[in-house]
Amino acid sequence: MFLDENTFKTVIASTPLISIDLLVKNSQGQYLLGYRTNCPAQGFWFVPGGRIHKDESMDAAFVRLTKAELGVKIERQSARFIGPFEHFYDDFVFGPGVSTHYVVLGYEIILNIDINELPVEQHSHYKWFEQSEIIESEDVHQHSKWYLETQKNGFMMSV
Repeated sequence: MFLDENTFKTVIASTPLISIDLLVKNSQGQYLLGYRTNCPAQGFWFVPGGRIHKDESMDAAFVRLTKAELGVKIERQSARFIGPFEHFYDDFVFGPGVSTHYVVLGYEIILNIDINELPVEQHSHYKWFEQSEIIESEDVHQHSKWYLETQKNGFMMSV
C-alpha cells in the first residue's frame, strides 16, 4: 500500500514510522551494507530494511522486505531479534523540509548471497564489511553502526 506524496508527507511530519532493519551476516562473519540512493541517509552505507505498512503484520512485512531487499523470502522466526531502536533524520524520502522519526525493529539473519544480484531501488551497490570497518568508517551511517556498537560479549543490546 503506497500513499500519494502529499498524504505520505503529512504522515511523516505527524507520526513515527515503524520499520524493520536487517543486519545480514554471511558465514565469514561479514555484514552486508548497501549504498543509499534515497533520503533519508542518502549517500551513506546502510543496512537493508524498510517500513511496515498499515494493516501488515510484522511477519508479512519481514517476508516482503527480505524478498524486496535481498531477493529471497525469509520468515521472521528464522531471524534473531536484536532490539528496538530509534532513528531521527533531518530530512525525509522526498528531500529536505520534513524530519523523519523511525521506530526500528532490528533483526539479525545469517545469509550467503551474491551481492551482484541484489535489487538497486534503494541502494546503488552493496558490499560485505568486516565489523571493524563498519564501526570505523565515516561513510557508514551512525544508525547502522549502532547494531554492532551495542554488541557486548556476543549479545546484542538495544539502545
